Amino acid sequence: MNEVGANKFGRVVLYIFLTLSALISIFPFYWMFVIGSNTNSEVNNMPPALIPGEFFIDNATKVFDRINFFGSLLNSFIISTAITFFVLFFCSLAGFAFAKIQFKGKNFFFIFLLATMMVPPQLGLIPSFMIISALDWVDKLQAVIVPGMVSAFGVFFMRQYVATSIPNDLMEAAKIDGCGNFRIYWNIVVPSIKPAFATLGIIQYMQSWNDFLWPLVVLKDASSHTIQIALRTLNDAYTTDYPMILAGTFMATIPILIVFLIFNRQFISGITEGAVKS
Repeated sequence: MNEVGANKFGRVVLYIFLTLSALISIFPFYWMFVIGSNTNSEVNNMPPALIPGEFFIDNATKVFDRINFFGSLLNSFIISTAITFFVLFFCSLAGFAFAKIQFKGKNFFFIFLLATMMVPPQLGLIPSFMIISALDWVDKLQAVIVPGMVSAFGVFFMRQYVATSIPNDLMEAAKIDGCGNFRIYWNIVVPSIKPAFATLGIIQYMQSWNDFLWPLVVLKDASSHTIQIALRTLNDAYTTDYPMILAGTFMATIPILIVFLIFNRQFISGITEGAVKS
């Protein structure tokens, strides 16, 4: 009975801890909605408003009047989706090559790839912009999509996952049956690393959606702005309408939450895969 009681007490403590952690995680999103549904004067009161107000639609209307919200949202969706698709394809392909294919200089190239992760991306800002300008891609979405089509972290992540999840015996059996490297990748590797696709996909999608610096440099025209750049233009020179800004930010966060909820199960499976392997 004591052991049963101790187990029940431990489970209760665990559930309380998880509930509190969930509430703490959700609170910033709730607070964003509270500010976005009140007026500027109510937000500046002490103590500030703690419950949602009645002005969210009014503040959202201000956002729609000030910026091309849905156009910017569409640009962000196109950029994030395209970058995520190409990153998943190229990084999984490169990760498979580094993990399972023997070729000359493999270790050198892999170390060189990892070394690029230590270089701050800001150092490549000027030469990258010069290349984009020479290609006449300024104010075009491919100026953001093409440089982000491959990720060094993505290659490393996929290489580690493929190395631990694809048995060498399965590779040898496929080669005996006459499969080439790409067919092994497409028919054996891809179906086996779906949790890794979901994990890297969510990480990459969120990173692309929230990217600000590079799109700010190459997307100058308002029609090509991503949602992050469009939200920045809501700031006035002398006054700041926090409810309007937070209403726009709240609406811009919803697509990220939807993507996470869709791939939540695969994401959790991906990050816990190594913990349940024997």
